[in-house]
Amino acid sequence: MDLTYPPEAEAYRSVVRGWLEENLPAGWFEPGFELSDEQRAEFLAGWTEKLYGGGWICASWPSEYGGKGLSTMEAVVVAEEFARAGAPMRADFFGDTLVGPTILQWGTEEQKKEFLPKILSGTIAWCQGFSEPNAGSDLAALATKAVRDGDEWVINGQKIWTTQGFVADYVFVLCRTDSEAPLHKGISYLLCPMDQPGVEVRPIKQIDGSAEFAEVFFTDARCPVDNVVGGLNNGWAVAMTTLGFERGTSATTGYRRFETELNHVIATARANGKIDEPEIRQRLAKAWSKVQIMRINGLRSLTAVVQERKDFGVAALGATNKIFWSEYHQEVMKLAMDVLGVKGQLLLGDPGEDESVPGYGRRPVNPAYPANALQSSFFFSRSETIWGGTSQIQRNIVGERVLGLPKEPKATSRA
Repeated sequence: MDLTYPPEAEAYRSVVRGWLEENLPAGWFEPGFELSDEQRAEFLAGWTEKLYGGGWICASWPSEYGGKGLSTMEAVVVAEEFARAGAPMRADFFGDTLVGPTILQWGTEEQKKEFLPKILSGTIAWCQGFSEPNAGSDLAALATKAVRDGDEWVINGQKIWTTQGFVADYVFVLCRTDSEAPLHKGISYLLCPMDQPGVEVRPIKQIDGSAEFAEVFFTDARCPVDNVVGGLNNGWAVAMTTLGFERGTSATTGYRRFETELNHVIATARANGKIDEPEIRQRLAKAWSKVQIMRINGLRSLTAVVQERKDFGVAALGATNKIFWSEYHQEVMKLAMDVLGVKGQLLLGDPGEDESVPGYGRRPVNPAYPANALQSSFFFSRSETIWGGTSQIQRNIVGERVLGLPKEPKATSRA
């Protein structure tokens, strides 16, 4: 790392801290402060409006599109100060972090004027339509088609693992618009309305009874012809930009959720006496070391972006970081279950209350399957080596782009 926060970025900390101190509930920064369920609901109900009024939603966007025009380092400072205070940012990941910046980079002026204000104000919600049953890690094999019909695209196909699909107003969806072109060349990136007869959303139930994901079926769904982002048949390049935003955000704060969760595991081990077992203590120490590695890797990633250093290999850093934290999380959640011991085989959540999932915020306990916070994190961790790029694919990226190894041979069928 060779990274120094410039004076103007450090000076901006006081601006961010001052706003947080003025707008968070009284007593927020005092040790042991906690809101009641009623107070929390009231706080969250008005918090997004305060964030919007303060200009903190998408603050790095140019001022002409509603942002503050912050530099990269100023935006990092904002993320750090909100994380340090434990203050929530608006939870619109798909709009704020993925499709919004993609439209900023690739969209037409008309698309920017149409969609960016609505993303900022929160008047439209988004979901991502990339993966398909036969096109997950091999995304270029997608089969969903869009055929032009006058001033509209007619879309047919299926997407899967679509988070927020059942509440989204729009989907940014990859479709094959030229079946004769090579796989990567015939794809377009469309902004398609969800509320129409040709779109069917079916929730996918998970092991704990929740349904964060959905599968989406398009049957002659309609999308305006002008809603192609980045140009016709250029969707692969646009999608790679979106995935870059997904993997590259919160470089210096991403480790904090794992730190918070590990502290919860340690507190549980202290409470039930597991902390006295040498093996448990050793595994806790190893987990703490890995969280610190994540912190350092975040700084390395930020260094590579800010200094535009090609030797770091930004794509490779993203791949190695994804492998590291997703496999760490499965390892530490297995440790958490061992800390819970035999009791961990029981459902330990309280069906009548919300629980705080360490590092993630609060979640309603499912009365039909009342897992507690650590159990829920354990279940969720199983998926993390798959979504956002499987560990196997990430290792291929490191092998090919960093180590210079030959590309993995394609499977061939035998007659």
